[in-house]
Order: sequence, then C-alpha cells, then structure tokens
Amino acid sequence: MREQQVRHDVTVVGGGLAGVCAAIAAARLGRSVALINNRPVLGGNSSSEIRVWVVGATAHGRNHHARETGIMGELFVENQYRNPEGNPYYWDAVVLDAVRAEPNISLYLNTDVREVAAAGPPDARRVESVTGWTMGSELLTTFTGPVFLDCTGDGLVGFLAGAQFRLGREARSEYDEPWAPDVADEITLGSTLLFHSKDAGEPVRFVPPDFTKDITATTIPSRRVIRASDNGCAYWWIEFGGELDTVHDNEAIRDELWAVVYGIWDHIKNSGSFPDVENLTLEWVGSVPGKREYRRFVGDYVLTQHDVLGQVEFDDRVAFGGWSIDLHPPGGMYAQEEGAKQRYADGIYHIPYRILYSKNVTNLLLAGRNVSASHVAFGTTRVQATTAVMGEAAGTAAALAVAADVPPRAVDVGELQRTLLRNDAAVVGLPLADPADLAGSAEVTASGASSSLAVEDGSSAWPLDADAGLVLPVDPSLPVLELLVDAAADTSLTVELHDPGPGQNYVPRTLVSTTTVPVQAGSKQWVRFDLSWAPSSPRNAFLLVKAAAGVSLYVADRPAPGVLSFTRRPLRPQDERPQPLREWTNRELLRRTFCFRAGSTAAFAPDRAVDGYLRPFAGPHTWVSSGLPAWLRLTWDAPVTIGRVELIGDDDVDEDLINLHRHRTPFPVPPPLVRDYVVEALVGGAWVSVAAVTENRRRRRVHELAAPVTCTALRVVVTATNGAPDAHVVALRAYAP
Repeated sequence: MREQQVRHDVTVVGGGLAGVCAAIAAARLGRSVALINNRPVLGGNSSSEIRVWVVGATAHGRNHHARETGIMGELFVENQYRNPEGNPYYWDAVVLDAVRAEPNISLYLNTDVREVAAAGPPDARRVESVTGWTMGSELLTTFTGPVFLDCTGDGLVGFLAGAQFRLGREARSEYDEPWAPDVADEITLGSTLLFHSKDAGEPVRFVPPDFTKDITATTIPSRRVIRASDNGCAYWWIEFGGELDTVHDNEAIRDELWAVVYGIWDHIKNSGSFPDVENLTLEWVGSVPGKREYRRFVGDYVLTQHDVLGQVEFDDRVAFGGWSIDLHPPGGMYAQEEGAKQRYADGIYHIPYRILYSKNVTNLLLAGRNVSASHVAFGTTRVQATTAVMGEAAGTAAALAVAADVPPRAVDVGELQRTLLRNDAAVVGLPLADPADLAGSAEVTASGASSSLAVEDGSSAWPLDADAGLVLPVDPSLPVLELLVDAAADTSLTVELHDPGPGQNYVPRTLVSTTTVPVQAGSKQWVRFDLSWAPSSPRNAFLLVKAAAGVSLYVADRPAPGVLSFTRRPLRPQDERPQPLREWTNRELLRRTFCFRAGSTAAFAPDRAVDGYLRPFAGPHTWVSSGLPAWLRLTWDAPVTIGRVELIGDDDVDEDLINLHRHRTPFPVPPPLVRDYVVEALVGGAWVSVAAVTENRRRRRVHELAAPVTCTALRVVVTATNGAPDAHVVALRAYAP
C-alpha cells in the first residue's frame, strides 16, 4: 500500500457544488487548496450519477432577480451556453472544467475520507489532519493544513472531529417554529433514486426483475402523479428512508428505491393504463441515492423558520437563499400526505456567516446541507444552488482566515463581505464600498441612458379576468401610470399602488394608494392614473390592476429593463395564507411586458454602474444606454494610474437557468450581456485601447493591463450585446497596479 502526506492552506472535503465553489473561491484568493471527493465525478447530487437539477433562490421563477451570481452563476451561464439541452454528462464537464481552470486546486477524486485526527477540549477542538483512501490507485493520503471545510453533506468530517451537531427535528418549543413538531425526534427527509426513459424507435418489452415492487399494492398510484412522459426530477417524490437512518441504512434504502423505480416502470409499460408506451425503454436508473438530510452542525447561530420567513437582515450576511421551506412527510413515497409541504417568504432571505463554521471545532468551516440551521430552516437551505453560494462564502472565509492566521470565527466580517462583493458573489442589499476602486472618485458620464419608463408596442390583448400586476422602479418618483386598454363597454378600472417592502421583494405588501378611473368603451386607449408617489429613496412599486369584466390590457412580446408583469392565481386550499409569492406569477408573461407609460426615470443613469450594488435591489442598479454603440466614461480631476479594469455585465438574473432538463431557455447567452466592447484610456488628449473583447459570454470580466496606464479618463465602448437593443453595465471598476 502506498502512502503520502500533503499539506494545503485549505482542505475541502466533499465535491458537490458547495465544495466545488468553496475550493474555487479559496483558490482564486491565492490559497493552495485540496478538493477531495469520494466519487469519480464532481457535482454531488447534480452529477450524472444522481441527476438532481440545481435549484436555488429563483424557486423555479417565483422569486425575481434572484438567480445566484458568483461562482454558481458562472456555472449556470456557462452550462446554458454549452448545454441548453440539459445533458448530465455535459454538466459534469462544465463543473470539472471550472475546477481544473484553477491552478491552486489539487483535485483528489475517488478519495474517501474516513479518518480525522483532532485534538483539544470538547469546546475548542481542532482538526489536525484528514486521511483518505483513493480507490483504484490503492493510495492512502493524509491531508494537513490550517483550515478544513466539511462539505460532505452527511457531515462525516465534523462528526469524527467531535463537532456539535443535531439530527432530526427539534421540538416546536425550542425555537417557537410553527412547522416544528411538538416533540423532538430523529426523523429526516428521505433519499431518492431517479430514472430516465427514451423512445427506442421500435417496440421494447419490459420484463420486470425479481426485486420489482408491485406498486398497485401500495398507495403510490393513488397519491402520486405518474406520467409516462416524465423523467428524472419530475419523480422527486420517489423518496424513502426518512424514518430510518439515511446513512447507516443507506443500502436498504437504495434497495427499496430500486424496487419502486422498477415497479413504476412496470406499471407504465405493462399495466395497460398508459397509451403509446410500446417504444419506450429505460435509458438510465440511478444507483446512488440522492440524500437530502443527515447531520446539521451547530455554529455560533442557528438559522430558523423565523429568520427565513422574516427575511432578517443579518449584519454578517454573506449569501442568500429563496427556495421555499420544503419539508416532506416521513413516509416519503408511501405517505398519505402530499409529497411536499412548502412555505415561501415574500422574497429571498439572507444567510449569516455565523452558520458556516463549527461552534466548537475552531478550524472547521461548513457548507452544504450540514450548516447550522434548524430542521425547518434546513428545508430551504438544503437546495444545491443555495449550498453553492454558502460554499463560496465559506471558501472565501477560509482563504481570509489563512491569510490573517486567525480561526474562522475571528475573520473580519466586513472584509469578508467586501471580498465576496468584489468577486460578484450572491449577496443582496449590501453595496460594495471599495476604497481601492478609483471609480469611486470619478465623474461618471455616458453617451446616453434609457430615461423613459414606457412600453407602447403591444400587439396581443390580455383579458383582465384576474388581477394583474406591474412592477416598476421608482427613481425618484412615480407621478403617473397609463395603461393601454380595451373595454367592451363603459366601465371603471382600479389600480392599487403597493410598496413591496424589502428591496429584494416583488410582491405587494403595504398599500400606498388606490385610484379608480372611468373607462369608456373602445379599443387601444390610454387610461391615466395619477399616482404622485415620491418615496424618500428609490423603491420598487407594485401596481395591482384589479380584475375587470370586459377589459383587456395589452402585452408586448419583449422584456423591459427593471419591469416585471404578473397575473394573479388563487392559492390552493391546502396552502398557507398569506403567501403572495404563490399567488403572483409571470409564467405566462415570461419575457413579456404589459403596455404602460410612467414618465421619466433616473433608474438607468450612468452613475448606477458605480453605486456598489451588483444586482437589483429597490431598483435595477444598472446603466442602460439609449441605443448602440454606446460608451460609459469615468473622468478624474487629476491623472490616475490604472493596472486593472473590471466590468460586470447584466446576465439577467431574473432568468431562471437550470443545469438539466426541467425547462429549456431559448438563448445560449443572456441577451443583455455585453458581447463586443473596447476599454479605452484618455492619454495626452487621445483615446488609447487598453483591452478589447469580442463574443463575450461572461458576466464578470477582469482585465489585467499588459502595462499600467496613466490617464485622466477611462471608458468602455460597447458595440454589440448578445441580443438586447441597449448596452447594460452593472459595474465598471478601475484599480491601481
């Protein structure tokens, strides 16, 4: 047997998306990183071995301007370009390429960590090393270093190190959570196996293996949706093991899941209840159960249901989530209840740094489904894009801890937040205040800016059979709203103006005013509502147009920057109330806009590209030009020397991208993203090109200049986007050498 010992600044155990993003984040900050994974592919539950689609804060499009940025955002956008069909093997390659692009990462695949050396008293333990066995290579490796990250999901490293953890459900009395049970127990969410089918082009018979379960002898056919056309995560409800131990009983859980998967396929192929299935065959059946829950470690804070639904603005926030609190019945696929019980906040919620490190193991950071959260709060933090952004935050903190030679608890939170924002990580409502950015002392001008809030070119009528909604940026005021309307007879129309509250929210919360106006019979008439809302700071406005018989609005088949359109759908009888995120949907209005006129706006002014906000928050925080070509310029009173220029473009974080097969997004690159541009410096009265890009498909571009340039102005000249009619720039930064 061969043995070796290696040392890295940061050791990450677990190669799911949390571990991948943690490793990349630490490596980009100059740390040497070991990324250890016990499987042959990266990606964890999202990999081709398990094939769970990656969901996160968008909540399948219910939340808006909520798609993750940072490293997870890079993976989403790159996968959309390479793999719009959702091939799971192509997704594996996207993730692997992202890791291999970082020279500071040493990747150890097929390496199972099963030994941890730790020392110290119970309240101040310290990991000294972890040891892993590499299958196939017959190699035993001991990893040492100052900081370790447990991204294993099941939390084996922290457990072996003596980290405090919880397993199962807390009693309601512990955190006063309405969704917690009266009595604590060890019930968890179960595990799932998925399958894919395909049309073979000719009849294919199915002879069920001996272990196949007769699902007609269970409640599955009557309590769960089975469709021959469904594949993969459409069968997320094939879940079992919540009343067992999802680790110690893993093999038995897998066998039961296999029996049911083949039983479902036998039911589809041989029961006679499904037409046109003669040519269908099984293409793939999972063999590794996709686990949802096991240990949750205890940090300096425990996230609870109240924090999620209350959208608490933690001072140490370093990431965000937005998936519903999504809890499943203990019986899984055999339960009489629905397969999931879900509760949404009014928008995305904040994740504090204090849940990303162990309370009692001083050099152990956490990311993934094992972070410090109650069972109820875990119901939302567990999804993969959310674990990924927590991974980026934890990896960044690990790098800073090593650089400062301090334990993770002592990392300067302000520096952590600034570093995350500099790298465009998924933090909301927190502007970057970067003293090193020379753009902060510059005058910002542009060739022009979109200054009119209006969409007038609608061609299709939208009957007001249900309430409609229109979200507009208010900057600095909203004096008037005009709607393009058809009316079959003389009537009236009512508009309610609501303040959505927190800047990340896009549903009505606080009623500001109600305006009712008469509408005469006629077609394509502009109906005016005087609103006169001038809030003390930029806001979103939710304009609720009440349903009206015989009245139609008009819809333009294009998006408009900073604008969202909705229709209202009733909640189901079993849904908790109020839950406006369930009521207000844009699924039928995706990339479409109600026709309106609302006067002028400063929401897209040039200085929005230097205000420190990197995503929409109470407004779009993006410069939008008035046509192409267009330029955005920084001018200084005295010459400055620049060695690096950074540009963050608009990759439309309202677009719900996904890695696999749930839905198809129609474009390979987000249309608002700048495609072709030149960076120029004003030197001696002449513009000199210092960087140029064509065919760009990345949101964040960093230009290290070949030679520093001393200039009095810097500008980016955009000549083409990936489809939008105007240039969109979220941030333009300039740094000294």
